[in-house]
Amino acid sequence: QVQLVESGGGLVQPGGFLRLSCTASGFTFSSYAMSWYRQAPGKERELVASITSTSSSTSYAGSVKGRFTISRDNAKNTVYLQMNSLKPEDTAVYYCKTRFSVGDYWGQGTQVTVSS
Repeated sequence: QVQLVESGGGLVQPGGFLRLSCTASGFTFSSYAMSWYRQAPGKERELVASITSTSSSTSYAGSVKGRFTISRDNAKNTVYLQMNSLKPEDTAVYYCKTRFSVGDYWGQGTQVTVSS
């Protein structure tokens, strides 16, 4: 079955960096666009970044543009989110997601906490 497994979250100081990974299985990863979302306590889940199936195009939320980079390795069935210059407001659970014709599939999420 379809599985998305995120990893790489943790506690980091402001100004620090983390790289999140999302490893996929159960579908032809190279055929699908992938996205990262995040949800902070008491807030709605928001789109952070997206990448097309061939990496030909990426897009970012305004709040992370210039600090975060989404990428993928189709040979490893993995999508990444490189997060630099982290701020306390980046604290959230980060999820990867893909969309099929039958609906969206989400990972279980990984916690990112930015605090001194």
